[in-house]
Amino acid sequence: MQNPDLPSSFRQVLVFTTPSIPEGLLAKGLLESEGIPVWLKGESEGPYRIGPVFLWVPEEFEVQARMLLEDASSGALAAQDEQRAVDD
Repeated sequence: MQNPDLPSSFRQVLVFTTPSIPEGLLAKGLLESEGIPVWLKGESEGPYRIGPVFLWVPEEFEVQARMLLEDASSGALAAQDEQRAVDD
């Protein structure tokens, strides 16, 4: 999907793929909550939504998006939230 003729802000990078629509929507929400623009592709519309789901982000957000998704899948984000709750 990358086109070298486009400015970097228009180049998109695939950062996440899942066969599960709920997991794709959760990952999209996580990235958006951190201010990362996300394009969700692959999900069909209608009453019987089916996957797979692909999440694309602008090239300049790739590293941040991958780190957030890795932390979420490893449980690091949950541990950080628990620590914040104890500190408060």
